[in-house]
Amino acid sequence: MKKRILICDDEEGIRESLKLILEKDYDLTFAENGDDAIQKMRSNPADMTILDIKMPKKDGLETLKELKKMCPGSKVIIATGYKSVDIAQEALNLGASDYIVKPFDRDKIRKAVQKYA
Repeated sequence: MKKRILICDDEEGIRESLKLILEKDYDLTFAENGDDAIQKMRSNPADMTILDIKMPKKDGLETLKELKKMCPGSKVIIATGYKSVDIAQEALNLGASDYIVKPFDRDKIRKAVQKYA
């Protein structure tokens, strides 16, 4: 049985790219924002979430806090276009498993997902 991954990013292009990279090996669900991700996680929990930091309404760090309260054992990889050590450290302190910077290449995202899936 394939591991389930929830991909939460407000940019359709990023969701599509991740779909192309991961759909063969994983069962994917998509969310456009933090509230959508939390709702989808409640109704059908994923083994892992790939979560964007910068999103409208509820940002990735807020969403990360809620996801970790709901499913403490679920792995979360933070994906962002901002190279900030402070944000990376905060995400890791809140329970993120890893932190990747966009644009990411195919091999990096696969390795990160394989490491925690």
